[in-house]
Amino acid sequence: DRGFNQLANQGRLRAQRELKIQTRVFISRTTADYIPNLRTAAQGGYDLVIGVGFLMVQPIDTISKAFPNTKFAIVDGNWEDMKSKPKNVRGLLFREQEAGYLVGYLAAAVDLRTTKKNLLGSVGGLKIPPVDRFIAGYRAGGLKANPRVKFLNDYSQDFSDQAKCKEIALTQIQAGAAAIFQVAGGCGLGALDAARQEKVYGIGVDNDQSALGPHILSSAVKKVDVAVFLTAQAAKMQGAAFKGAFNAIFTVKTGGVGIGKINRRVPADIVRQVRDVQRKIASGVIKGIPQTVR
Repeated sequence: DRGFNQLANQGRLRAQRELKIQTRVFISRTTADYIPNLRTAAQGGYDLVIGVGFLMVQPIDTISKAFPNTKFAIVDGNWEDMKSKPKNVRGLLFREQEAGYLVGYLAAAVDLRTTKKNLLGSVGGLKIPPVDRFIAGYRAGGLKANPRVKFLNDYSQDFSDQAKCKEIALTQIQAGAAAIFQVAGGCGLGALDAARQEKVYGIGVDNDQSALGPHILSSAVKKVDVAVFLTAQAAKMQGAAFKGAFNAIFTVKTGGVGIGKINRRVPADIVRQVRDVQRKIASGVIKGIPQTVR
């Protein structure tokens, strides 16, 4: 998907290389594969099993009870949402709203200076907390840069079918959107392709997606790779002392989320404004960024 899952795998490969540990990927084609894959991993004797994605909260809650001596972690999974409150599970959460705020501010500032459409679009995959945190932050940042900006937002109900996201993005662009923010994994690549096709800016997610072309304004970066590596490192170093029953939270301040490369066509003064906003988020001057989309 050139984003979320790719980053998780990069973190795994780094852990294997630098920590000299044995790792394996279990690929889930559908949600029905989650529990069988988790069980196979736990039975395989792996010291740490990392689930990737919000939708794995319930499966990990179930499997972790059956394997109390195995350490588990879940990217985008809130430990507090687990009914059994397993002591061997660590949630890995991100303040996606901070990354969203940065790209929203950038998009609105660029539109205000250039196209003056006062309209920005976003395409989410599913309406789940991590997706909505990105979009809520995007809106808040956009309004900070331009109080008159409006937003279009739709969900594809899919994270892989590029055609679905492209269709949604094309509709938003036809309605006048100056930029499209994709928060839909592999599906969202279709939204970015629509932006390229219609000559508007696209905004990537999770990974720095600037390599997709000169139509990419920037990306709301989420360091899933760093979270996976640091968790594997902690599990190796701490052994039985590895702590579960809490959420590790990755932020702009800690370098866990942020903004990717900014398109070189963006005026230097706007880039400076974005960097200033980033510093203010890190220092706590900007706080209370919305996390939900109504």
